[in-house]
Amino acid sequence: MADTLEFNEIYQEVKGSMNDGRLRLSRQGVIFKNSKTGKVDNIQASELAEGVWRRVALGHGLKLLTKNGHVYKYDGFRESEFDKLSDFFKAHYCLELAEKDLCVKGWNWGTVRFGGQLLSFDIGEQPVFEIPLSNVSQCTTGKNEVTLEFHQNDDAEVSLMEVRFYVPPTQEDGVDPVEAFAQNVLSKADVIQATGDAICIFRELQCLTPRGRYDIRIYPTFLHLHGKTFDYKIPYTTVLRLFLLPHKDQRQMFFVISLDPPIKQGQTRYHFLILLFSKDEDISLTLNMNEEEVEKRFEGRLTKNMSGSLYEMVSRVMKALVNRKITVPGNFQGHSGAQCITCSYKASSGLLYPLERGFIYVHKPPVHIRFDEISFVNFARGTTTTRSFDFEIETKQGTQYTFSSIEREEYGKLFDFVNAKKLNIKNRGLKEGMKQSYDEYADSDEDQHDAYLERMKEEGKIREENANDSSDGSGEETDSSFNPGEEDDDVAEEFDSNASASSSSGDGDSDRDDKKPAKKAKIVKDRKPRKKQPESKKGKDPNAPKRPMSAYMLWLNASREKIKSDHPGISITDLSKKAGELWKAMSKEKKEEWDRKAEDARRDYEKAMKEYSVGSKADSHRGEKLKKKKKKQEKQVKGKGDKKGATSKSSSSKSPAKGMSDSFKSKEFVSSDESSSAESKKEDSEDEGAASPPPSSEDSASGSD
Repeated sequence: MADTLEFNEIYQEVKGSMNDGRLRLSRQGVIFKNSKTGKVDNIQASELAEGVWRRVALGHGLKLLTKNGHVYKYDGFRESEFDKLSDFFKAHYCLELAEKDLCVKGWNWGTVRFGGQLLSFDIGEQPVFEIPLSNVSQCTTGKNEVTLEFHQNDDAEVSLMEVRFYVPPTQEDGVDPVEAFAQNVLSKADVIQATGDAICIFRELQCLTPRGRYDIRIYPTFLHLHGKTFDYKIPYTTVLRLFLLPHKDQRQMFFVISLDPPIKQGQTRYHFLILLFSKDEDISLTLNMNEEEVEKRFEGRLTKNMSGSLYEMVSRVMKALVNRKITVPGNFQGHSGAQCITCSYKASSGLLYPLERGFIYVHKPPVHIRFDEISFVNFARGTTTTRSFDFEIETKQGTQYTFSSIEREEYGKLFDFVNAKKLNIKNRGLKEGMKQSYDEYADSDEDQHDAYLERMKEEGKIREENANDSSDGSGEETDSSFNPGEEDDDVAEEFDSNASASSSSGDGDSDRDDKKPAKKAKIVKDRKPRKKQPESKKGKDPNAPKRPMSAYMLWLNASREKIKSDHPGISITDLSKKAGELWKAMSKEKKEEWDRKAEDARRDYEKAMKEYSVGSKADSHRGEKLKKKKKKQEKQVKGKGDKKGATSKSSSSKSPAKGMSDSFKSKEFVSSDESSSAESKKEDSEDEGAASPPPSSEDSASGSD
């Protein structure tokens, strides 16, 4: 028999919600690692008292009871795994895995049994439901009634808030069954009561989340934050991790406490408690315990009288009471020598700390990402400036975190750190090029062509050249270099138009220039002449056969509806990604089937194209004949028009020359614009004469008179 058993996608019931993770059974005991929080539950084999197998909503479940009264529930097993688990429990834990089914009669009258930290409501010998007493936040009594209130669970979609039990009166004297019931509940319930004196008190500590100044009272089992407006009681069992992080200015320290479940303030949830300390602030601390109690409880980790920096004292006391290690930054060192990177997350600026097993961002909002939950990281180009870049992290659950506005000098250090931790880098880039220019760094994978990147490169080069030109020419330009004519020519060239300023507009501009200071010449960069487009672009014939689809597209059209039904509500982009994954995972035999269909479609297309090309040639031959015939008719009409235009010209020569003297100008006064316009008018008149119908006999007679 194997020494270990491992199960993936197992769910642990914690305070009404099911947290998925991995379960491992070995000779030494049972280990469960929560996928969401990374928290590890370790049950030693010697502590196991009972194992129960039963049918639950998610298949089959395993309930483990320990000798000290703790209960652990794991769901998500298959029915076929019972024999394997039963044999393993017998061989390594010397326990019989008992099968017990829940009662589903629906009765609400039964017997309550208290076993360890569990309240069980039974009908006969079968349990109906069980309540972990650690979930109880309050217990109140009535005449014949006991009410249990529970801690609210933010992760559960539906939370149980209250249960009421009717306790019938008994004939026994001196024993109140309601009070006995309540005492059994309160002895194991997670009801925080500040009884006795605090071990020590830290006054007026600066807290970033929740924001404000708080007195921290340290009790044996919980932490009490007392502020001017709000009070929080935090059990040490809810503390997941402790972090001690140096600020970038090297004068302050962050002390971060990770909480699960979080503390609440109205509808706001605080998963992290962040304290900010100055390194220069010292304190002398005396614990409210005698030396023997301190030695017995903390085993040398704390002493009755201590002194030192305030942040050291707080972290030392918390470490001893919570019994967890304090995480500090590893060997990462940024460009400026600090152990963190300045960046922005969402709308706020903060600090990103690369740790030995994850990343933590402080402070608004705080984010902690473990390496084992990261799917990949990505170095992205900055959206607003080329002097910074974005660092993106996507988790295996699909959550994406984008840390933006990171100075590009940090790229090399961060890339080396991520590479050393063997994280999957989606877009590696060229880290050597980061030292010289931004666009070298931002390159994507070599086997992919990024059109957007190429365009951004070109735009970046143009911006740099323009900036260099303007900086070089700013000291040499003078007012005398202003030339309106050249500027107009540049503008005309830029917009591909032949418009030119008239002499009158030029005179008006010169008058204005006498009053206003001259403008600097506008530098317009010479542009390459555009390629002339063909006069007539052949449009696509709607009657032409459509190109055949590839094997992948044929498969996608056939499988699209099935993918949509398997993943309701999937977006178009996600559907394309999913289809690509399915096609990649498809066997070679199935792909060959679609390749054959694509080949058949290609043959049909070639056959249709041959038929289409034969028909189009015949049509074009007919079209050429019609064009030749039309041109011949146009020439005949034009020849007749020229003859009639000559007769009209001779009649116009006999008209008086008075109008000519008014509009006459010598050759030197005729501007190029006017001459060109006159020529164009002459051509228009000739065209009109050619196109006009032949005059009647009456019109010709009046003209000769």
